[in-house]
Amino acid sequence: MKQNNCVWAFALMMASSACWAYGGGSSSSKSCEKPKFTDFMPAENAEVTAGSTFSFTASKNTFPTTIKVTVKEQAAVIKVDKKNDGTFNVNGNLPATVKGSYARIAITADAQSNCKGAGGWLVKITE
Repeated sequence: MKQNNCVWAFALMMASSACWAYGGGSSSSKSCEKPKFTDFMPAENAEVTAGSTFSFTASKNTFPTTIKVTVKEQAAVIKVDKKNDGTFNVNGNLPATVKGSYARIAITADAQSNCKGAGGWLVKITE
């Protein structure tokens, strides 16, 4: 009887170690690569007039339809064009109603890896 119990114990140990060999379904192997935003125009802290144009580049892993830009919590109308290198050029205009203060051009977007990214920069909007 003791030998029979040892065989069962050995069989159970082998089965459980085989399950762990495959990672146990852990999601730690999936990486989250957030979208990146670069080439901000106008430059950080630049003085601009209300309604001025702005632009930036979004990384290759960005879903272009998810790019949203706000200025002082007001949505900005943007146009997204794909560049030859796979990145996206984003152009828009600052809202004409935002005047006489600093404002953050805030960007949000989703990446192909189901990660959300955010970025932006600060400009001074003159009257």
